[in-house]
Amino acid sequence: MTYTKEVLLDPENHISAILLLHILEVGMKDKKLQGNEKIEKAVEGLKKEPTQEMLAHTLTVIRRRMKEEGELIVAVEPGAGDSQLKVHGIRLEDGSIWWMAFTSFEEEMKGADKVMSAFMGNMRQIFEAVLKTDGIKGIILNPWNQTIMLDKHLIGIILGKTV
Repeated sequence: MTYTKEVLLDPENHISAILLLHILEVGMKDKKLQGNEKIEKAVEGLKKEPTQEMLAHTLTVIRRRMKEEGELIVAVEPGAGDSQLKVHGIRLEDGSIWWMAFTSFEEEMKGADKVMSAFMGNMRQIFEAVLKTDGIKGIILNPWNQTIMLDKHLIGIILGKTV
């Protein structure tokens, strides 16, 4: 059984939990995640053929899913307040900090840290939050498999903005 919650992204980029955290069962598919396999397939194609054309195709696929009101699963961690959560960041060797998001529960469960709190959020809202957050380089989709690193420039392209 999967329980979901609603979340709000506030200006400080904390997430206020309104209902329960997800209780995830591998293999369960949420309707708002259906279609994200198109992103996984596009990223797989980009890995096989790393060209500007394939990158443009992959960004277009992500933009289409965003316009279809698709969602991503975002890793979160406890914040300062009782009901406050913040997006989990990962620091890379170069010192840059990236948020992590997943296209499916299956992708999330492939990671080394299988016990991870997460929420599902609207792609557009997540991408907008990345652009507004200082100190964050971007978002890594599916960091364990079929990975694409979307820096703020690429996110701006997906959103149709100039960064």
